[in-house]
Amino acid sequence: MISKKAKYALKALKVLAEHYGKGPVLISYIAEQEKIPRKFLEAILLDLRNSGILQSQKGKGGGYLLRVPPGEVKFSKVLRVIDGPIAPTLCVSLFFYGKCDDCADEEACSLRTVMEKWRDANLAVLDQTTLTDLLLNDE
Repeated sequence: MISKKAKYALKALKVLAEHYGKGPVLISYIAEQEKIPRKFLEAILLDLRNSGILQSQKGKGGGYLLRVPPGEVKFSKVLRVIDGPIAPTLCVSLFFYGKCDDCADEEACSLRTVMEKWRDANLAVLDQTTLTDLLLNDE
């Protein structure tokens, strides 16, 4: 299950994708459109900006905008930025690998094989899904 923070991030990115190429969008507008608490949204947008997905503009006419086209923003990247590893266990994580404390031999672990399949099945969807897909589902 993704976190509420990740769900809000995707909703905010959908608004920004709808406005792609039209200039910055105010935080207050995104918060109102998607019913996201403003303070929570500010933290989410900052994380997305720091990861390179968004850029911000200060001053009059400022706000947030996508740094790249919506079709280049994969769900997998957004979820990793907001929630961390996508893999169900650290030992099969592609970007956040860690050895399991309770596993004597990773190579002989039968559970690891299942966890790799789980990860790969999720990534097959998340790596192929972009913000453009959110826009297409609205039509």
